[in-house]
Amino acid sequence: MTQQRGSGFVALLTAVNCFFAFPSAAAMDIPLEVEQLPTITAQSPGAVIALPPEESFAVTCEAKGNPEPEFRWTKNGQEFDPSLDPLLRKEENSGTFVIPNNGNLTEYQGTYRCFAFNKLGTAVSQEIGFMVPKIPKFPKEGFDPFKVDEGQPFILKCDPPKGIPPLQIYWMTMSNSILQRKPSLLTPPGVRSEAVLVKGEDLKLECIAEGIPTPKVEWEKMGHGRPEKFRLENHGKVLVVPGDEQDVGGKYMCKAKNPLGEVVHYFTVTVEEPPEFLVEPQSQLSMIGADVVIKCSVSGSPQPVTTWSVNGVPLQETLSANRKIFDDTIIIQNGQPSDSAVYQCEASNKHGKILTNANIMIMNLYPIILTSDGQEYSAVEDQGVMMHCKVFSSPPSTIFWSKDDSSELVTGPRFTVHDNGSLEIHTIEKGDTGQYTCLAKNLEGTSAIDAMLYVKDPTKIVAPPQDQSILIGTDAQLSCLVEFDESFRGDFELLWQKDDEEISPNNTEHSRYFLEEGVLHIVNVSHRDQGEYRCVAKTPVDSDAASARLIVLDVPDAPQSVVLSERKNRSVKLRWVPGEDHNSSITEFVIEFEENKWQPGSWRDLQRVPGNHNSAVLDLHGHVGYRFRVYAVNAVGAGPPSKPTERYLTPPAAPDKNPENIKIEGHLPHEMDINWEPLSPIEHNGPGLEYKVSYRRQDVEDEWKEHTVKRHSFVVRNTPTFVPYEIKIQAKNHQGWGPEPKMVTGYSGEDFPSAAPDDVAVEVMNSSMVNVTWKQVPKDKLHGHLGGYRVNWWRMRSLLHSKQSQGERHTAAFPGSRSHGTVSGLVPFSEYSLIVMSFNGRGNGPGSKAVNFKTLEGVPEKIPVFRVADVQKRSISLAWTPPLEPNGILTGYLLEYQLINDTEEAGPLQRVNISKPDTTRWHLRDLEPLSKYRFQLRSCTSMGCGSIVSLESTTLETSLASVHTGISSQGWFIGLMSAIALLTLVVLIACFVNRNKGGKYSVKEKEDLHPDVESQGINDDTFCEYSDNDEKPLKGSQHSLSGGLKAEDSGDSLVDYGDDDAQFNEDGSFIGEYAAKKEKRASAEIKATAQTPA
Repeated sequence: MTQQRGSGFVALLTAVNCFFAFPSAAAMDIPLEVEQLPTITAQSPGAVIALPPEESFAVTCEAKGNPEPEFRWTKNGQEFDPSLDPLLRKEENSGTFVIPNNGNLTEYQGTYRCFAFNKLGTAVSQEIGFMVPKIPKFPKEGFDPFKVDEGQPFILKCDPPKGIPPLQIYWMTMSNSILQRKPSLLTPPGVRSEAVLVKGEDLKLECIAEGIPTPKVEWEKMGHGRPEKFRLENHGKVLVVPGDEQDVGGKYMCKAKNPLGEVVHYFTVTVEEPPEFLVEPQSQLSMIGADVVIKCSVSGSPQPVTTWSVNGVPLQETLSANRKIFDDTIIIQNGQPSDSAVYQCEASNKHGKILTNANIMIMNLYPIILTSDGQEYSAVEDQGVMMHCKVFSSPPSTIFWSKDDSSELVTGPRFTVHDNGSLEIHTIEKGDTGQYTCLAKNLEGTSAIDAMLYVKDPTKIVAPPQDQSILIGTDAQLSCLVEFDESFRGDFELLWQKDDEEISPNNTEHSRYFLEEGVLHIVNVSHRDQGEYRCVAKTPVDSDAASARLIVLDVPDAPQSVVLSERKNRSVKLRWVPGEDHNSSITEFVIEFEENKWQPGSWRDLQRVPGNHNSAVLDLHGHVGYRFRVYAVNAVGAGPPSKPTERYLTPPAAPDKNPENIKIEGHLPHEMDINWEPLSPIEHNGPGLEYKVSYRRQDVEDEWKEHTVKRHSFVVRNTPTFVPYEIKIQAKNHQGWGPEPKMVTGYSGEDFPSAAPDDVAVEVMNSSMVNVTWKQVPKDKLHGHLGGYRVNWWRMRSLLHSKQSQGERHTAAFPGSRSHGTVSGLVPFSEYSLIVMSFNGRGNGPGSKAVNFKTLEGVPEKIPVFRVADVQKRSISLAWTPPLEPNGILTGYLLEYQLINDTEEAGPLQRVNISKPDTTRWHLRDLEPLSKYRFQLRSCTSMGCGSIVSLESTTLETSLASVHTGISSQGWFIGLMSAIALLTLVVLIACFVNRNKGGKYSVKEKEDLHPDVESQGINDDTFCEYSDNDEKPLKGSQHSLSGGLKAEDSGDSLVDYGDDDAQFNEDGSFIGEYAAKKEKRASAEIKATAQTPA
């Protein structure tokens, strides 16, 4: 008994091991050189049973990963460290530990779980139960003898004791034995039997065997093994082979066997079949005198018996001299009308009987056309048409087709005359329209009919509907533009189908559909509108169709069956079933939570998972009552959320994190302000949150100083100025401290820099730019983070004047640690002074010693006033004011002019170099009368000439010049001039007042320095203020240094306004009213002129 029971334990242990030795998950084939999550590669089976013979018991947990995994264990849900137990043996670089069989195994009994983890994640093993079984013992009890007749059934009860693992029950005979016998067949009797099967029926063979132990019945088809298609019924006693199986016939064997022996029986299966026609007699029409052959061939098993009859009378009872019988064939020689009859062929065997008729007609007949005469056919281009001509005749007729009463037959690759007489035209053309004639002819005569063919334009969908993806609730339009033959206007139909079912636009049942000019409108699209829409264009002769798929897009439905599982103190697994995505793949699931303490009723995002996931492990905070819900997101948007889960409470715990975004600032030189971002209420993980602030100096040996505060700021006082500190901030609550905080570095408060840059030097680059260099301030004098350097400069005077006056200060900042900078935008030919200083977060340091420098000469600014002072027949006087900023010592002026009458070609460029810088007026002589000129003027220094200022003016003609000379001595003219002078003075005063109020002009100061009597006498508004237009160089001239710009035409051509009554003042200025313009003329040549200063 003991030996047998031990064998049972071994067998059971093997069964348990086999049951639990399954792989947890298929590992990804990633090389270990690549970072990857841990993967458990080996673990103990679900149950480790401590059997007494074993010396030790290994609880296995192996894993791979990169970084190499570490391991930890739990026992009965509590943390368990095998290395803390000296009796357990821990293997290196492995999670496996070994329990020795030292007689005290019960303390290790429990449920273990291994955790393999690295920085990327954790792998968890199956639960491993370590069980210490007890040896089961049967209770001591006796049984009375049990009597039964041999061969009769009976029941013996057995109530074994319980044990671990579950027991295997074995029955044994003690002194008496159960009578056993070898198998024998009750049915069928004997060793062999035969079976007949009709083709198509299922084969069923049965073997019933008896014996003790009960025999097992096996089936086999001799030479083939088991049939390909079979089934066993009645506990294997009946073999069924389907009737459609090939080669069902043959020899089969059934074998019944038990440990005492075996018995076999052989079946010979024959498959028979009822009669079937191989060649069936056909009805025939023959002409008189022809031979007629009638054949009737049949098959079957047994071979069927074939008999012939004529008109129902056995063939042997009807005599005919011209009829011969050869096996399965009847031949009628030289057939006559009297031989016409119905012949019957009949075949039969024991499984059935078949019969067929053949009509034999022997006659001669002229063609009879069964198709009506004058039929009309319509067809469309590029398609085909069939025109019928059904003919009956004997002998058979020859069919001919012609068109439009032509003697020529219709032939060609597009035309086919079929055996039944029909004419088929392939790929119809417009020219095929016309009347066609069918002619049937045999030895007995001819017949003919006519048919009319009309060729129509094809019906064609030229703009089919297009597949669409449309948002739910919007309107969809499916267009279907069709071209068809105009003659079908009244018969044309445009139909729409959805999923092969016709829809009726403008019908109350489908009120959301309406049709407008071939466009199907679907209003307020819903999910049921999704499907395939088919546009069908129909005429009486042809049709065309096109389909499009309408896909309705919508946000995903809410996930269903949201449940919590794998609940732990600080985590839980959430599972859900995704809702319908409505034709837009779900891109992600958003898990929201609501807690009942800090923000009850407010749902917030907790985690997002990819759209192909349907579960997530949620890491939770302590001391919070959670509810969760999930919603899905696709390209259309976010769907509705699921129903919330039941509330899940987490126990209090120490903080999981420490404050972040620590800022160290020093607003005062001897203080350090420490601020941080506090933990959110849900991150407290429990009551009693505080912060421990630790700090020490970094640059010297110093002890940590600690303070515990509840706020999220702390001020360290009495610190040295701008020294580095190390700071740590750690959170704690009633459950304990948070993780070890990270150390950050900061500085105490800054102070102003205490030193100025040395060795400040200035290098003049050009007339408006200098490069400044300096020596940096030492770090110990900065007293803070260096922000950079500032350069302050101011203009002291123009080098044209000796008087100094400090101008506006300018500043340029140069961030960072640098020792040079460029200052631009300076005024040329000026004396400047500058200083350099450093700055930090507190402010500017002291400035350096001032350094004076002078800028180089530059080109002058634009001349502010340039005007025409006097106009004569062959001369013009020009006046101007010097530039406000000459940017150097003026060397003179460059005056250029040329003839610019209304012809495309301009005259040659004339150039005058005025070398006296104090010249402000110039008189040009020997000009062409009544000619328009353009004048350009620039002021110059030794560095070049400035920007161009230009104007245009026209010389007078001879008559106007004479009038000017004659009237100047008249008394009335003198009085008029006096009035004009007074009026001019008033206008000038008004102009100057207006200019001074606007603060716009700086010309007056120069005019005061350089008075011009003639310019002051001008009363035209043009000269109240100067405004120059875009300047452009004269044709034929070279560009100036500053480019050519065109100025406003300062002096209109006086000739344009002159007549006999025109009046002029002494310098030739026009004072009369405007008159009609006279025709201008151009001079082909300008004579050399003499220029002299006015």
